[in-house]
Amino acid sequence: MLAKQLSFLPPIDEKEVRNTIIKELKKYKALKVQLENRKEQEAAGMTELFPRLRDPHSFNALKVAQMDRALKQSLDDDELKIIQMKYLSSTKIKDIEIYMEMGLKKDKYYQIKRQAIYNLATALGII
Repeated sequence: MLAKQLSFLPPIDEKEVRNTIIKELKKYKALKVQLENRKEQEAAGMTELFPRLRDPHSFNALKVAQMDRALKQSLDDDELKIIQMKYLSSTKIKDIEIYMEMGLKKDKYYQIKRQAIYNLATALGII
């Protein structure tokens, strides 16, 4: 019975979900720096340090806050570590390096990574 009900839901394109989350995580890094810079500028009384072509400050602040919450509250420790190492680090790191460092088998690593991406996509309302 449950399987029949689930078949009515539209299928999820795993590749599209993964690409969307990766794109958002990369933007998140830049937005987080932008917010920190803005706070620093406001504290120094120099809010016009750089020219602004658009002013989506409140939009970006909300996006960062929701990404922070999704990362902290929807992922377990292993999922968060994988996401941080793979997508939020300043250095490019290969999957094999991550699962070797974490002491995980390849299949288990990819299972955890896939679950982390789905948890983030769900928490952010993407799926």
